[in-house]
Amino acid sequence: MNMLLHGLPDADIRKGDVIREPKLLIDGQLMLFDRVIANPPFSLDKWGYEVAESDGYGRFHYGVPPKTKGDFAFVEHMIATLNQEGKMGVVVPHGVLFRGGAEGRIREGICKEDIIEAVIGLPAQLFYGTGIPAAILVINKNKPRERRGSILFVDGSQDYLEGKKQNKLRPEDIEKIVGAYRSYQAMPKYCRVVQLFEIEENDYNLNISRYVDTAPEEEQIDVAEALRELKQLEARRREIESQMDGYLKELGYGN
Repeated sequence: MNMLLHGLPDADIRKGDVIREPKLLIDGQLMLFDRVIANPPFSLDKWGYEVAESDGYGRFHYGVPPKTKGDFAFVEHMIATLNQEGKMGVVVPHGVLFRGGAEGRIREGICKEDIIEAVIGLPAQLFYGTGIPAAILVINKNKPRERRGSILFVDGSQDYLEGKKQNKLRPEDIEKIVGAYRSYQAMPKYCRVVQLFEIEENDYNLNISRYVDTAPEEEQIDVAEALRELKQLEARRREIESQMDGYLKELGYGN
């Protein structure tokens, strides 16, 4: 239905379980694609852990995800279906970016392979059924030479149209994200290109806030000007006290 609504009536759609029993096969092997896009269920607890270790399609060479969190199962499946020129975009909960254990080891393996091109943070309450903020992982099997050895981090979490139950990305918000991805250059308080050695120093933690500082700028204080204002206020205080003393004397309260 979603494909039909978006004007793609000739799509090859097959019902099945992509982890336990993938349907898009050629001669018993996974079909490979130029582009793969998905918004898998977040942290699925019954994703097919029981078949992962004996997976016949070689999808889990980075490691087997935790039994109760299937996020990386879908990510690894998608990577396995990319051809050598392939690129993918996948929506994930932020926990995928920093959780440790098996997920940390998987994340390390993917980072070391240098196929992550961008990590894009999205606003909260953007998707039906969950209010938590999500991120987009952009993975490219053939990163341009000038992008190799680095990852672009984009914090797009503050730019959106607020709704009563669900927030929306406006056209200008999408254009800003796309522009940042295409330019692959730092923008203050919004995005930054981070070298892999820095990510390694952070134990392959991909949490966006670790690399993009969005805190408001601290107001700069002109000390000399502040002292001048203080002296003026002090002089004004003495002037007012003198006036008060005069009024009190007129009323007979002074000495």
